[in-house]
Amino acid sequence: MFSNLKRVITLMLLASTASPVFAVPAPVSDVSGNNTLGSSSASSANETEVQRLERLLENRNRMQLQMQQQLDDMALEINDLRGQLEKNSYDMQQMLERQRELFIELDKLRGQVSSAPVAEAAKESAAPKGKFSTNLDEQTAYQNAVDLILKKRDYAGAISAFQQFQKDYPDSTFSPNAHYWLGQLYFAKKQDKEAVKSFAAVVAYPKSNKRADALVKLGDISKRNDNATQATKYYQQVIDEYPSSASAKLAEERIK
Repeated sequence: MFSNLKRVITLMLLASTASPVFAVPAPVSDVSGNNTLGSSSASSANETEVQRLERLLENRNRMQLQMQQQLDDMALEINDLRGQLEKNSYDMQQMLERQRELFIELDKLRGQVSSAPVAEAAKESAAPKGKFSTNLDEQTAYQNAVDLILKKRDYAGAISAFQQFQKDYPDSTFSPNAHYWLGQLYFAKKQDKEAVKSFAAVVAYPKSNKRADALVKLGDISKRNDNATQATKYYQQVIDEYPSSASAKLAEERIK
């Protein structure tokens, strides 16, 4: 009995000793440690994702800026090209207009040369600095120079032909017309200094039927070179000296 009692007491002591051990709360260091590591890893992952998104946004913005710059550059180039096209179109229209005027005047001259008999041409011998000659070579040389324009469209050749005609026949009745068509050719080529000399030479023939037209052309050259005052003087001279002529009407339109 005593041994049994001793055994019971021993078991009770062992149980009382073990209770505090089992009653001790579980350590939280591991759990909390595990939570801390998980939170740190998540935070690191979140920061990496944000940085990646930021890089993507920066790259997209950079590409958008580059594309916008390229679009702006292309727009400037298109505007330049449009301006060049408009200028070329204007220059082409001006050239066609000058050619049209030249052809009209040359056609008028051709009609005068082909229809006027020698007798009528002789009447113009009274004009200052003009002396008609029945020399067929003279007439042929003049007609050949005109044909270079009307038939062959060889303007450079026509200039040389008219220059040679003036040297060979300085006192020809055709001299005023030769000067006038030289002026027209120079005017079409925008060689204004030479054109002024030729048209001024025509004006020196008071009885020339091209004098009024030459004055209008002198006005046109002055206007083209931004000398509006001088241009108006030439136009007004045409109106005053040839009030009923087609040249006067043209001069009035130029003054407006």
